[in-house]
Amino acid sequence: MAEARHSSDPASASMPLGHPNPLRFSGPTRVGELVAQQAKAHGEQVYGIDTETRVELSFQGLEQFQLQLKSVLQQAGLAPGMHIALLMPNGIGTLASLLSCMANDYSVNPVNLLCTEDQMRYIIEHSEAHAFIVSQEWQARARALLKDRPAMALLVMDPHRLAMPVIEKAGKGLVRGPHPKELALLMYTSGTTGRPKGVMLTHGNLLSNAASISAEHQLTQADRVYAVLPLYHINAFGVTMMATLWHAGSLAMPPKFSATQFWAQVKEFECSWMNVVPTIISYLIDQGPTEQSRQVQLKFCRSASAPLPPEHHKAFEEMFGIGVIETMGLTETVAPSFSNPLDSAQRKIGSVGRPSGCEAFIADEHGGELPSGQTGEVIIRGPNVTMGYFKNKEGTAAAFFPDGWLRTGDLGQVDADGFFFITGRIKELIIKGGENIAPREIDEILLQHPSVLDAAAVGIPHKHYGQDIAACVILKEGQTTEANELIDWVKTQLGPFKTPSQIRLVADLPRGPSGKVQRLKLVDSFLG
Repeated sequence: MAEARHSSDPASASMPLGHPNPLRFSGPTRVGELVAQQAKAHGEQVYGIDTETRVELSFQGLEQFQLQLKSVLQQAGLAPGMHIALLMPNGIGTLASLLSCMANDYSVNPVNLLCTEDQMRYIIEHSEAHAFIVSQEWQARARALLKDRPAMALLVMDPHRLAMPVIEKAGKGLVRGPHPKELALLMYTSGTTGRPKGVMLTHGNLLSNAASISAEHQLTQADRVYAVLPLYHINAFGVTMMATLWHAGSLAMPPKFSATQFWAQVKEFECSWMNVVPTIISYLIDQGPTEQSRQVQLKFCRSASAPLPPEHHKAFEEMFGIGVIETMGLTETVAPSFSNPLDSAQRKIGSVGRPSGCEAFIADEHGGELPSGQTGEVIIRGPNVTMGYFKNKEGTAAAFFPDGWLRTGDLGQVDADGFFFITGRIKELIIKGGENIAPREIDEILLQHPSVLDAAAVGIPHKHYGQDIAACVILKEGQTTEANELIDWVKTQLGPFKTPSQIRLVADLPRGPSGKVQRLKLVDSFLG
């Protein structure tokens, strides 16, 4: 395989894999070391604020919480190295618990609150969790989930305060499995098909990534992020929580996203940057400027987890006067692996940026490097890359080329300046009459129509072509545009071959927790 030409050396633990890794990282090697270091250096400086209760957590307070939680977990029958699942909404207690569990050398599994009961049961069983920490509103459902696992400990706590969890049931006879000592986070992907996979992320993965983000965006202890994304998703976990801990900044954390409270809270808590997904950007554009949005002073808005349509990118910057830094990553890379530069003059709209804290290139199906301008699979190697999938050797083997390059499943190109452009997912590629068509190309044309708020194109079965093109469209409030008019619009822009034969007007699009449209779920709506 050709060596990658596009890389970015992180500011600082080496990759705990058996894969070659030319990038090196120096600094704290475990989360507990970082917590102790920041507590000593920054003491009573505020690390986190809960916007619901106004409870504040200092770096020294985090270390004290960690030590207190260690005692409670031991009383619950838990030994370091065991897995602890958390089912809690955003809040200062959730933040402190996640970090403290890892700092005490437990591995954490923050469970997606949007999971179905069946999905949650699978994740709890598959992850071999030894304990469940839940908020009060999830207490009854947690009991039901654990009725077939009587040995598991159950602890209940308030996510918006810094009180210790109450042990409802201690663990009995639990034995720690043969889990890697490096494991800090076990996060299950939201896959569109089949069972979710447990991504194993180490202390080194988390810390190297936190260092890269902090360096990439030139963040310091003077910076405060508006932490609106859920901590059960890798973006918030890796960026708003871990990176902020790394550079000793602070975060203001609401329980969930609210378009009506967004700008007021950004202003009230004096945030200097925000970390969001394209869906939030879309909602804020639709809401329009407010009195508070005109008063905030943000260095930048960071967009991640899903492609940001260029039309939304331009509209947000023009409407709010805030520059957008588009980035990209996956759970397997602790969120960001690509980032546009901090300097607005160097950014490229439509690009996810250049590699950040890792190496990357565009590969053919055999892993060979493709030249600039050709479409292939984006592959990544670096200290932020997962050690694999929990109890899934086949899935792990399939995700890597033999020399340790992670296959992202994303299709894209790289330009002469080293900027990457994502065109779609390999599994979502539309192949019509032998021609490859990226759904995003059609999405972006539809988004240029003045009546369209959001759109997603998919491939549907066709007798002669193999696949044909269809699309689901959400109209802006008050618009009454017909589907046929939108079909004609695409035809004038892309020609008949790439024009959807069907367009459905819908109220919503199925999305994963990161905001990515789950296109494969849309296909069934056209087959009924």
